[in-house]
Amino acid sequence: MPEEPAGGGRRREEYFQLASVGVDGWPANRTVVFRGFLEHPDCLIATTDARSRKIEEIGANPAVEACWYFGQTREQFRFRGTASLVEAGDPSAERLVLRDHVWHELSGSTRVQFAWPEPGAPRAERAAFDIPAPAKASPPAEFCLLIIEPTRVDHLELAPSPHTRLVYQRQPDGRWTVREVN
Repeated sequence: MPEEPAGGGRRREEYFQLASVGVDGWPANRTVVFRGFLEHPDCLIATTDARSRKIEEIGANPAVEACWYFGQTREQFRFRGTASLVEAGDPSAERLVLRDHVWHELSGSTRVQFAWPEPGAPRAERAAFDIPAPAKASPPAEFCLLIIEPTRVDHLELAPSPHTRLVYQRQPDGRWTVREVN
């Protein structure tokens, strides 16, 4: 896991935009924090609150697209694929171990957010947010992993002129093909 820079701030590259389809049919886009990769299959990991709207959206339609821009290299990556959730009680012991590992790596200021009042609900009193962080020992039921398994990656390099753009497509056998496009 990447370490947080001095002062507790995060580097811009640790965030990406995640778009899903809202239950009302409209696009829903938000910024999430990158928490790592899974290698088999190639997946991105983020976290979310089990009480958030993302849970219902992904349950109804797991199609998502993530967009990640790296300012220093002037590169954009768009990952299109499906999202799955690792919630408390997931039937996969391996996925639960991953959930525990990611939880254990979170800072106290991040862990406490999963004990705050329900996301999207009417604003609670200030005292409801002045609580201690949950222990690192085991994640609360509100803590979920969001696993994005890409089927298409669009990589745009803006530094060269003309720009370079490669589209990677996962084949049914798991192999990736690549083609250069305008």
